[in-house]
This record gives sequence, structure tokens and C-alpha cells, in this order.
Amino acid sequence: MGNTGAAAGRPAGSRDRDGAGRARSARPRDGLGRPLPYGAEGVARQPEGVVRTPRETVAEAQALLDAGKPFHAHEVFEDAWKSGPESERTLWRGLAQLAVGLTHAARGNSVGGARLLRRGAGAIEGWAAERGDARPHGMDLARLAGWARELAGRVEHGAGPVDAGVEAPRLGS
Repeated sequence: MGNTGAAAGRPAGSRDRDGAGRARSARPRDGLGRPLPYGAEGVARQPEGVVRTPRETVAEAQALLDAGKPFHAHEVFEDAWKSGPESERTLWRGLAQLAVGLTHAARGNSVGGARLLRRGAGAIEGWAAERGDARPHGMDLARLAGWARELAGRVEHGAGPVDAGVEAPRLGS
């Protein structure tokens, strides 16, 4: 039998659903996005569906990365890829993959971390080559891709879990 609300630590009869009935986890999360027990003190979550300018996206994501919250930065990039122009979706999705790769590396998942770091690096490099723009919105995509591949190599060879704040990349110049 699965956990009911009360068995999982939620009030009896409650469900983690939004107004439209879609599943949404109300569990508190730590700074790396890992679920904590119900009732525990968690880190404030990023609001979903926020439309920001590209520069606001970069600034917000950078602040979260610097604070050691790459999971939260990924949510900011995800908002950009979902709300931005079609021509930039690959860019924002690649940046989200870099943030998730750092999240996995910080959680000690070296295989998943390295895979996502490399996938994100390939996505942003491919976008830059296709669009002829290596510095969109003040970001240095070649430097980011190099950072991602270097970190991927280190975590594959036993450097993890890493400190997400220490390893956070600089998005801009």
C-alpha cells in the first residue's frame, strides 16, 4: 500500500495537488532540492512560471548559484526556456542542464552530474554555433562549457560530492 497523507506526515486527507489537480510536492526541500520530512524547515522554493527578461534571468540564476542553490537556479532557467522565444529554448534548457548537473555533483551523484554537465555544455555550444552568438545576454558560453566539462571530469574521477557554492560558475564575463 502507498502512503496516505497522514502516513507520509501530511495532515489526513491532504494531497500535494494544485488547483487544477496536477501533482505538486509541498514537501520542504533543502538547498540542493532534496525533499525533507514534512514539517521540517526547508529552503524557500523558487516561484514557478515567473517571466523575467533574459538579463533578470541571468542575474537571478547567478545569485542562486553563488548561494550554493543550483537546483533553484535550474528552476529560473526552466522558466526562461518555457516563457522565452522559441529561438532561445535550447540555450536556456542547456543552462538548466548545467545547473542540474551541478546539483547532482553536489549530491554525490557523479554519473548523473557528469552526464548532465556534458549534455548542457553540448547544448549551449551547439546553440552558440547555430546562432553565431557566443555571448548572449552577457554570458560567455565557451567558458561555461569549459567549466562544465572540467567539473564533469573531476566528479567522474572521485571529486564529489562537490560544494555547489564553491564550484558555481560565473555566467557573465
